[in-house]
Amino acid sequence: MIGAGIFVLPGVAANAAGPIVVVSFVVGGLIAMVNALSVSELGTAMPKAGGGYYYINKSLGPMFGSIAGMGDWMGLAFASAFYCIGFGQYLAVFVPLPDVAFLNSIQIGALIAGAIFVGVNYIGAKETGGVQTVIVFILLSLLTVFAAAGFFSFDYATLAGEDGLAPFGTGAILPVTALVFVSFLGYAKIATVAEELKNPGRNLPIAIIGSVGIVTVIYAILVTTMLGVVPWPDLSQDAPVAQAAQVAFPASIGPISGVAAGAAAIMTVGALLATASSANASILASARINFAMGRDKIVTNWLNEIHPNYATPYRSILVTGGLIIVFIAFLGRDIEVLAKAASVLHLIVYALLNVGLIVFREADTPEYDPDFTVPLYPITPILGAVLSLGLVAFMDRIEIALSAGFVLVAIVWYFVYARGKTTQHGVLSDYISNREEQLPDQVVNAADAVAPNGTGGPTIMVALANPRTESALITLAGALAKHKGGRVLATHIVTVPDQTALETAAANRAQIDASSESLLDDAKADAAAFDVPIETKTILSHRGIEEVFDAAQTNDADTVVMGYGGTRFAGGRAEGTLDELAHDLPCDFLVLDGQDLDISDVLVPTAGGLSSDLSAEVASALQETVDAAVSLLHVVDPGEDASGREFIREWATEHDLSDADIHIETGDVETTIERVGRDYSLVIVGATERGLLSRIVRGSLVFDLIETLDTPVLLTERPSSRSLRERLFGRK
Repeated sequence: MIGAGIFVLPGVAANAAGPIVVVSFVVGGLIAMVNALSVSELGTAMPKAGGGYYYINKSLGPMFGSIAGMGDWMGLAFASAFYCIGFGQYLAVFVPLPDVAFLNSIQIGALIAGAIFVGVNYIGAKETGGVQTVIVFILLSLLTVFAAAGFFSFDYATLAGEDGLAPFGTGAILPVTALVFVSFLGYAKIATVAEELKNPGRNLPIAIIGSVGIVTVIYAILVTTMLGVVPWPDLSQDAPVAQAAQVAFPASIGPISGVAAGAAAIMTVGALLATASSANASILASARINFAMGRDKIVTNWLNEIHPNYATPYRSILVTGGLIIVFIAFLGRDIEVLAKAASVLHLIVYALLNVGLIVFREADTPEYDPDFTVPLYPITPILGAVLSLGLVAFMDRIEIALSAGFVLVAIVWYFVYARGKTTQHGVLSDYISNREEQLPDQVVNAADAVAPNGTGGPTIMVALANPRTESALITLAGALAKHKGGRVLATHIVTVPDQTALETAAANRAQIDASSESLLDDAKADAAAFDVPIETKTILSHRGIEEVFDAAQTNDADTVVMGYGGTRFAGGRAEGTLDELAHDLPCDFLVLDGQDLDISDVLVPTAGGLSSDLSAEVASALQETVDAAVSLLHVVDPGEDASGREFIREWATEHDLSDADIHIETGDVETTIERVGRDYSLVIVGATERGLLSRIVRGSLVFDLIETLDTPVLLTERPSSRSLRERLFGRK
């Protein structure tokens, strides 16, 4: 929160309200505080899920989830454009930039900044917690020094001015609150990392509520200080903190001259840091929202395609970046529009969050068990919803029109696309359907009218061939289908000799059917333990295992689970040699080496990568559905334990495995995995990223593990686009 808002908006806000603008910041903090109470309860109730989109989608259903997801996404895009404009304003203090066509110099600086931030996220560089801590520490230090200097230069007569504290009347307070509310965006994001906290039931509310309280006090002090050293009509609308610093600090201290100018320059650097940090973090957060919506089939997963080299959701980042550039170019001359548009979309999400909390409470949802509860329920969430929507009413027409347009687009998108894809019903829908007789027909009909009608999540296809491996493969498929809300397609692919025509085999298939029926009946029985839909199919083919890949495409499978095929997978990948050179996999593949599957404790060795992401998904599914104990293993070179531990903790958090046991080992990767893996019932390892020729010369870690480790090994491979050179030699 301590970022662009306080460095950019005081001048603009003071010009609209006068000295009473301080009250506008305090009122904004109070509205944020009421919402912070509700976010705290939701965060402690569901510490693994995090994020406003998830809470709303889970409670109110996917139509409102679409509004929340799109609102959060567009709100972050507007906020990023606002931060970039702020960066451009302070950059203009240092670097004279030209006007180009209809763009002024500040917009040019903002476009340069926006392009850089999008590029940084595209190639995968991002702020770590350590860097963010340093930036915030620097900002707080600078602002503390500024406040101290301002205290000694403060003049009440300057603050009050000739027209008093409210030259435009007290009616200006709320419209300006609507403008500055963008300065408080951020506290709700704390809930997204709830499971990383020790004792979240206690510490999460302290973090969320405390941050809002502290920031509100800081804003009030800083804005009062600025207006006490620079008369409000004269306060810069581009670089107010730098201007106030130049007035607050003395021109010289003893023999040291240029103190005031130096202080202004340092505050300008602080402003550049703040705006850059805010913009970069917003772009990063927007990609995560898109991932969450993609998992629930609210948006197409095409948007979340991972870059083959940088492992970033490059399409999502580029689309968001394009929106930011458009907003800067066409709305950047009026920073108020960007600030208010960001605020209004987030306020709509906050209002829905409060409504969602009430739904969770009234529906008495079993999994909703918060450690922290809002005081004065239901007054507090009702007040939060009313205040959030009430503040929207004080926005200008253009921001209200923009927000209404985005809400309308989200609703149309839901009915045109998402409703037919997603299958998740919200708690509200289930609550209404269970009380149809007690509720008015209009309510029941409205719930039915917006209910999703997707046909059932992802398809997990199982390629069965051996009765001895059937149970293990179906167990994996059932766990995945349960985890993702999908279905199982059990296929028995029967290989017909080349000398026999498929038509002949089909005409004399009584014996084939008897064999398949027994195998597929067993599959149905095993899948029943997971309470997931299952379909069975017998496929006759001359090509045997190659038919699996065609069947996956024909049946639109999202994941294929199959048994190990011996030397066919000697390359450490799911494809055969020719297939690897000529084709991409049609979907995710899981290849199990083992007949008996005990998944009580699972080891996931990882060094990152696409297939390791799939390994994490499988481990998370087993953890959720069969209560498997998951351990993560990262092998590092001697002396790199600290960096390795930081990497694996971040990786675990990103893949919903924060509660997994973590092992950092040094030494040879293969030897270490073999040694540690002996103590587990299943080892899940991602397919090799090395090229075919490299594996022929140097061997394959995955193949060696399968051949030498007594513990069952599950090979996971996620499809990715690779050039012929990359298929032969591997990626850099």
